[in-house]
Amino acid sequence: MEPFENILILENEMEAQLLESILNERDIPHRLRSYHDSAYDGLYQAQRGWGLVLAPIAFRDEIMAIYRDLPLFSDV
Repeated sequence: MEPFENILILENEMEAQLLESILNERDIPHRLRSYHDSAYDGLYQAQRGWGLVLAPIAFRDEIMAIYRDLPLFSDV
């Protein structure tokens, strides 16, 4: 199996949950890593985003396309 690489940074938990659901449905290997650190009470999440998606580089384009198509409801 290919090593996992940083694919993209997620801005919030809603993005993370939605993207993970779709990646699981499509059997795309991935991991989500949150920037939350209880010692700093989420300070890094405020500065760097919620966390990131790691996956084999061969899936990068497919993951990015899925992410671009997410219904994020940011203007609701």
